Amino acid sequence: MPATEVFEGDFSYGAAESRSGGRSVSLSIFANRSHLRSTLRDDVVAAGLRVLAAGPLQDLLDAPSRPLGDVVLIDCPQLDGQTVAALAELDQRAACSGTRLIVSTTIEALDPVFACMDQSMPTLLVDPNRAERVLALGRVLAEFPTARLRELSEDDRLMLLRLHDQISQISERMEQLAPRRDVEPSVPAFSFPVAAVCHDAERGSGAERAPRPPLPDARLIRSLIRQRQIRARFFDGELFSDPAWDMLLDLTAARVEQKRVSVTSLCIASGVPPTTALRWIGQMVEAGLFFRVCDDSDRRRAFIELTDKAIDAMARYFAENSLAAPIPV
Repeated sequence: MPATEVFEGDFSYGAAESRSGGRSVSLSIFANRSHLRSTLRDDVVAAGLRVLAAGPLQDLLDAPSRPLGDVVLIDCPQLDGQTVAALAELDQRAACSGTRLIVSTTIEALDPVFACMDQSMPTLLVDPNRAERVLALGRVLAEFPTARLRELSEDDRLMLLRLHDQISQISERMEQLAPRRDVEPSVPAFSFPVAAVCHDAERGSGAERAPRPPLPDARLIRSLIRQRQIRARFFDGELFSDPAWDMLLDLTAARVEQKRVSVTSLCIASGVPPTTALRWIGQMVEAGLFFRVCDDSDRRRAFIELTDKAIDAMARYFAENSLAAPIPV
């Protein structure tokens, strides 16, 4: 494999300064496909970002002390033992340094990628096109903490404006070429306060509440899911796209059935493209409705479950819903 291309010289993380003063935004690219590395670098440079280095995934293992920068773009359509190790190492480094990760993969490799990257809260993309990668980069930069944005130079503020324009133009082209109405998670619209999602911690709140009603029979929930799927045969599915509710129903049924749900399975249940579903899952985690559970027997797998808060809400919803009548045996 080719050696990593270093574009900014040999310097320590955070040392790069722009002409107008202030620390500049820096970025690294790791992908085994050379043509993709070249495309990613072209887009990053066009947006005005500094590229620290670009190379194959193996370089994450060969040069563990290499500066990462503010953002790292990674492409891993296939996984082997070395790649999993590289991603896990990168995940830990990013969690400690505050580096933001954007990881593209395939639906086949999604579960192990999701499982081995549980520290840094990376942005995951599934089979993305060029526009989706640029949009993801724009979202990540927009989410930078305010304190870090204040450190940016005037050059980098102009870069962010330029990137925003670039994203807007790409979005308009996508709408013209293939109009679609994928539902995107926006500012949290749930009536749950955002909190650190810790399943065990929730149980220790000690709050006085009325006893939780039991969840309905799983057959009822699966029936509701089937009705929603059948509806899509006769109407445009985008008219009724509601990935948050579809995932809540699927996880509630799995809870009653005492089954575990993988992130890939939940993406399928959402009824929207996997990358969109992953953003919704992240939003539901932030809202305190979902949490991830690692498989103790296989660290390459992780599952999504409802928090106590979500279970309580779903139980009370069905208890007040007339549809939740007992199913005749």
